[in-house]
Amino acid sequence: MTSWVPDACTLPTEERPLRVAEFDTLLSTGVTEMVRVDAGHVRLTLRPERVAEAADLVARESACCSFFAFTLAGTVLDVRVPEAHVGVLDGLVARVS
Repeated sequence: MTSWVPDACTLPTEERPLRVAEFDTLLSTGVTEMVRVDAGHVRLTLRPERVAEAADLVARESACCSFFAFTLAGTVLDVRVPEAHVGVLDGLVARVS
């Protein structure tokens, strides 16, 4: 399993590689701009055609990793985590191409 998936994640272990792959795809092909607002906050601008996919993905992710705070407004996705999970956010940011 990838090192950025935290132990706090309640997603069943066998489903984690699929979720990681979904994030990899979205972050590597669906993001047009990334701004690291601070250590625990990143703002992503998404391609308009990927917004519905992102909305579905972050809704499912919120259900298993409650420490994430996702806000999707139009094509802008804000992702926030508490200080204890900044490493997880770093892992996501590293996947943005």
